[in-house]
Amino acid sequence: MQLNRLGLVVHGGRPEAAEAARTVRAWCAEKGVRCADIDVWEEGGRHSAGEELAAAGDPDLIVTLGGDGTFLRGARLAAEHDALVLGVDLGRVGFLTEVPVASVRSALDAVREDRLDVESRMLLTLRASRRLEVPDEMGPLLRYGRGPLLPPPRIRDDCEVDAGWGVPLHVFALNDIVLEKLSRDRQVSVGVYVAGRLLASYSADALLVATPTGSTAYSFAAGGPVVSPRAEGLVFTPVAPHMTFDRSVVTAPDEPVGLRVLERSGRAAVSIDGQVRGLLDPGDWIGVYAAPRRLRAVRLGPMDFYGRLRRRMNLTDAPAAVADGSPAPLWSVTTPPPADLAHLTILTSEDGT
Repeated sequence: MQLNRLGLVVHGGRPEAAEAARTVRAWCAEKGVRCADIDVWEEGGRHSAGEELAAAGDPDLIVTLGGDGTFLRGARLAAEHDALVLGVDLGRVGFLTEVPVASVRSALDAVREDRLDVESRMLLTLRASRRLEVPDEMGPLLRYGRGPLLPPPRIRDDCEVDAGWGVPLHVFALNDIVLEKLSRDRQVSVGVYVAGRLLASYSADALLVATPTGSTAYSFAAGGPVVSPRAEGLVFTPVAPHMTFDRSVVTAPDEPVGLRVLERSGRAAVSIDGQVRGLLDPGDWIGVYAAPRRLRAVRLGPMDFYGRLRRRMNLTDAPAAVADGSPAPLWSVTTPPPADLAHLTILTSEDGT
């Protein structure tokens, strides 16, 4: 690919990330590629994705150095202008990062020489009954020690604003959009709508809508299903609901999930990929749906999602099964698959090849 500009998102609290950043900058200097750091904390303020990308010179590729949280920062930026994103992992098994830090130079060579696949991931966006913003007096309470909040989401200028259909907001979520309680002693009460029809009213700590990518994040911790990131759909999961029906609901990609704060509820916070972006009062609502834009993630080989799941979740075998010996591979790896299996995705080794 034509790689002229590279944006760098670095986990500032890890020395190995700073060392990896020096490696990336040195590679860029050798190849004549412009490299700019994208830092949301620059000059003590917090910038929007557009401002960060403008400072980086509208990069062709964004490289993240850290874990899945750092990758989410880079994904938010990449989605803004349809840039590619490459996640470099710093030693922990993540679901989003692609290459280990020791392979960063060879990974950049592969990207520059077009030896890559581009994986398309679903993103979420939303409409709301009004603009999302955090009142100044609430800001310090919602920072969770992470510094200034992101600025309020902009209104999309390519969509119609309609009183009945709400305000289209310029946000992209790779993992999830969450409506959560503000008061420790009071749950949020929400009416949940799927494809415009009322599903149920919930009192819960939070209600979240996740992508398949985000099914292994907050949704998983709340008891939601594990969904292949290659799948399409929205995963609705209630968090600690006070009702008998506490299961997740997986909708089709064209079926939006609406969340309306009920009149008896207290205020609720809206978080997008873990970042608080606004507060809702009783009567307010958000409608979450698949974004028209997709994340374009760099892949240098087949992704062994289920191998990562096994390692990340420490899935050990039951003692009785282990006593019977290790299971043999399910499929033969010495001959081509039969014709009726040739269209299936089958990984034949632990490294995903």
